[in-house]
Amino acid sequence: MWRKPVKKRRPRVGLALSGGAARGIAHVGVLKVLVANDVPIDCIAGTSAGAIVAGAFAAGMPLDEIEEIGRRLRWRDVGRVAFSRLGIQSNERLEQMIRQRFPVTRFEQLRIPFAAVATDLQTGAPVVLRDEGDIAFAIRASCTLPGWYVPVMDSQGRRLVDGGLVANVPVAATRDLGAEVVIAVDVNAEGAKFMGAPQSAIGVLVQAMLCVQRIATAHQLAQADVVIKPAVGHIRWDEMARADELIEAGAQATQQSLDEIQRLIAPPAEESRSGLWRWFRSREAETAGD
Repeated sequence: MWRKPVKKRRPRVGLALSGGAARGIAHVGVLKVLVANDVPIDCIAGTSAGAIVAGAFAAGMPLDEIEEIGRRLRWRDVGRVAFSRLGIQSNERLEQMIRQRFPVTRFEQLRIPFAAVATDLQTGAPVVLRDEGDIAFAIRASCTLPGWYVPVMDSQGRRLVDGGLVANVPVAATRDLGAEVVIAVDVNAEGAKFMGAPQSAIGVLVQAMLCVQRIATAHQLAQADVVIKPAVGHIRWDEMARADELIEAGAQATQQSLDEIQRLIAPPAEESRSGLWRWFRSREAETAGD
């Protein structure tokens, strides 16, 4: 008896967006190309700047609006001077901006699963914020550059700082969201290769932190199925005004990886489960062997 061929499902696709301060704006270009080419994104995780873009996308913010925020955002929009011994500034303004601009601000309301990665300052362990609670706080925690921004305290009493210290490319967090194919985006792949000296205190802090991250990042990228590396090594981590170049670099790098991505996410060919069909195929093989 013949049976109808069984249509196999495609794999669940997850996107892991790295930290990288201003360079994180390149993630917008990545998303634009993926969406334009109908690449499904079933879940998304981000660290630091990547958490801002990932969270906005998961919340259902239109890409053109995410792009507009990326073009207009400046350091003064996310931080202000803090009277604290634990940091120069507070990044509370970032949390306020997210509350004002995002369509939803609770994990339970997101259109796709999202995770933001922070670091427990006491233990050095990664803290993956997901599933329930406040998105704005989670993203702020993931973006709290230690030494510059005052650490934030969560409901469990943990002091949280930038997730880039422990998981700058959150591949493992993306897998934990259910991704079977992980597309990782590393905006720091070129490091400081083409850069001059940092031009600000925040630039010095970010550059020093990313030097420390290099070995850990290599391990994280090895767990991804595809790694997109925007060519942004010539742009400093504090140059937010160069959004146009960053978005274009993200788009170009994604376009170059598109064939590989589409091959990985294509659903398997349909296969008949008919015992009679398999019997005929085995007989053909035997006849050919004779």
